[in-house]
Amino acid sequence: MVGASRTILSLSLSSSSLFTFSRTSNFVPFLRLHKPSSRFHHALRRPLCAAAAAPTETNIADPDQLKHTILLERLRLRHLKESAAKPQPRPSSVVGIGEEQNIKSKKKKLAESFEELGLSEEVMGALKEMNIEAPTEIQCIGVPAVMERKSVVLGSHTGSGKTLAYLLPIVQLMREDEATLGKITKPRRPRTVVLCPTRELSEQVYRVAKSVSHHARFRSILVSGGSRIRPQEDSLNNAIDMVVGTPGRILQHIEEGNMVYGDIAYLVLDEADTMFDRGFGPDIRKFLAPLKQRALKTNDQGFQTVLVTATMTTAVQKLVDEEFQGIEHLRTSTLHKKIANARHDFVKLSGSEDKLEALLQVLEPSLAKGSKVMVFCNTLNSSRAVDHYLSENQVSTVNYHGEVPAEQRVENLKRFKDEEGDCPTLVCTDLAARGLDLDVDHVIMFDFPKNSIDYLHRTGRTARMGAKGKVTSLISRKDQMLAARIEEAMRNNESLEALTNDNVRRDAARTQITQEKGRSVKQIRAVSKQRNTRDRGTSSSPPARPAGVKTPVRKSTSVRKSTSGRTSSSPEKSTKPKRKILKTVGSRSIAARGKKGSERTGKKLSVVGFRGRSSAARPSS
Repeated sequence: MVGASRTILSLSLSSSSLFTFSRTSNFVPFLRLHKPSSRFHHALRRPLCAAAAAPTETNIADPDQLKHTILLERLRLRHLKESAAKPQPRPSSVVGIGEEQNIKSKKKKLAESFEELGLSEEVMGALKEMNIEAPTEIQCIGVPAVMERKSVVLGSHTGSGKTLAYLLPIVQLMREDEATLGKITKPRRPRTVVLCPTRELSEQVYRVAKSVSHHARFRSILVSGGSRIRPQEDSLNNAIDMVVGTPGRILQHIEEGNMVYGDIAYLVLDEADTMFDRGFGPDIRKFLAPLKQRALKTNDQGFQTVLVTATMTTAVQKLVDEEFQGIEHLRTSTLHKKIANARHDFVKLSGSEDKLEALLQVLEPSLAKGSKVMVFCNTLNSSRAVDHYLSENQVSTVNYHGEVPAEQRVENLKRFKDEEGDCPTLVCTDLAARGLDLDVDHVIMFDFPKNSIDYLHRTGRTARMGAKGKVTSLISRKDQMLAARIEEAMRNNESLEALTNDNVRRDAARTQITQEKGRSVKQIRAVSKQRNTRDRGTSSSPPARPAGVKTPVRKSTSVRKSTSGRTSSSPEKSTKPKRKILKTVGSRSIAARGKKGSERTGKKLSVVGFRGRSSAARPSS
């Protein structure tokens, strides 16, 4: 490029103007390849045209202007190369970001009908029979994810329709497997297994599955503890598609050879947090081990896992992630938050009033309206006491706790659910707080729970599927801190994930210690400030006296008096023993130097002082 410019300049000075123009005209198209601006283009063209038409005197001055133009063009080309090496975002990328945000906002928009979720006509017929028209939030999120054959964790508050969120897509997937893979129903070889922590929840899921199977045409059976094992063996010997039951009883049938793993393609853990939290972990791992070994084979299709939960603590989530690697968590906006349609009342008891009598006062207005009421207690003894007190006051109740036999619990639930029954009050423990689909109008917590998770599960018994409900908590003095924290979190629409009595008390103690430390630091600063002020006042040196004027010595007898009333020796006498000691140790000059040093040190201490007191004010021994 430099050589070319030199050639142009030399030719413009020596050759004719026509030849110069022809050389530069060959150079201009090279510049046009980079689309120079019009300013540079005109600046380059004008001198060349002038060089062709002007006389020789003006042609001599033109090369300077041409050289300047070429240098500017070189700078521009260098700038273009550097900008090409570091590409800058184009305006179209900004539009792309906006388009992606619009796509995300569209995805977050919930479906208004089940047709939008892509369900088949058979499944839609089952929904119409159950009088279900619009999907809930968890169903809008869960149904498409399960139909994409993803292993997911579905988290949503109680009563939000989680059972249908996994049953509907799994039933449709089984029908698709029959059409594409030729899967058929076989004895002892279920294709779907639903594990539930309790017999009551298993029966509830089984009833929903039977309702869907009337239109989708698949066969499901119930295998749970607390029932005779022989009828379950007969059911497993028939052709089956889905097994719903508890982990212990299903493992028992597998060990006895009544059930085979071979065709299991879909596994569901309902109330997964309860199963991992209440000691079902070993049974679940025992059930999963053959499935994981089978999935390692080359020709195996694997299995899809769906976990369903109403709460998910950090510890349980860690266990889930370790056991099911790569599983996707899907949560609704209402997880770990209060139920919007329920009214929460906190009745604080000072301790002087009778708690049982306060319970009766809260319970009677609801019974007068014909409402269904659940009374939660923390222990069996508390449950018995409440049941006995209400019976004495002519309130019909039924019990639901661990010491009630399984068959009796089922019977008690039937009596409680019966609209025309005479037992509208259910006295229970936390055993009834999870997995039961009950239409309860009022939940009363006679004993306040020990953590926020149990509070959420208890309140989930009311205001289900959009209905309205009421929650009343009797707060004793020991539970006031946790209740106040839960009430504050609900008022601020915060998460109730990890609030316990221990955590709240620990936080309160930590806050109190911090406040006390702050007060002590302020007090120490105030005391040190007072001492510094006093020290500055005592450290001010006396005014200088004129030469030749002796400093008057004040005699203070009160300081030098001993306990016997005699005055101490004079300063001269007190220094004599020190001189003798110093003489024995060293020479006379050392004694004199020690004396001067002691006087100098004494003057410094009398001025500065030690911790606010001067050494001159100390009594001599």
